[in-house]
Amino acid sequence: MLFVKCIILILILSLSTILGLAMANKFKSRVKDLKTIRNILNILETKIKYTYEPLPQIFDDISKEFNGPLGEIFKVSKERMKELPAGEAWNYGITNSNTSMNEEDLNILKNFEKLLGKTNVEGQLSEIELMKSYIDIQIHKAEEEDRRNEKLYKNLGIIVGLAIVIILI
Repeated sequence: MLFVKCIILILILSLSTILGLAMANKFKSRVKDLKTIRNILNILETKIKYTYEPLPQIFDDISKEFNGPLGEIFKVSKERMKELPAGEAWNYGITNSNTSMNEEDLNILKNFEKLLGKTNVEGQLSEIELMKSYIDIQIHKAEEEDRRNEKLYKNLGIIVGLAIVIILI
């Protein structure tokens, strides 16, 4: 009986620690996603400036290069461009994405919809530059939030687990 109780207590402590680590990892994932979006915007800018490829082709190239939810945004957007204007397809891709970014980050990306495919090359390049500056601000905010909260959630998971274990003993 004591053996089973010890196993259950260790399981509770382990699960609460894993939960705390998972919560802390969300902050790291957001920073990573934002930095990846920044890199993708650089690629998008270069392809628009130098290759003159159509947006669906550029989006397809990006979706193949980047795996995961961020690549999926471009894949879904490219597929939707067959039936919708580029801006609406982009908005659909962002809305249906499953990233670690928060609502503020997603709204910045959604703002790209207004000029995507509607202006000349210079207009789109200036819009990408503007987005990159907004993303840089979000990266800075996300890094600060990560520094503040990562340790908190890791420790909180362990402390809550220990508290439950102590109460159950």
